[in-house]
Amino acid sequence: MNQSVDGQAVYQKWMCVVCGYIYDEALGAPDDGIAPGTRWADVPETWTCPDCGATRDDFEMIEVD
Repeated sequence: MNQSVDGQAVYQKWMCVVCGYIYDEALGAPDDGIAPGTRWADVPETWTCPDCGATRDDFEMIEVD
């Protein structure tokens, strides 16, 4: 999950299935107090989608090439 490629951390992206908002671990959500590099597992359970208010349960990991 937190593998590295050529010495660089591999970050995952999570998509809100309600509105399509993308949470990128590399970018975090600074407007919500979540620093860049914050892993999905470390995002507070109380955090909600900034676009539609959906809960973390409404997010799915997506594959990005």
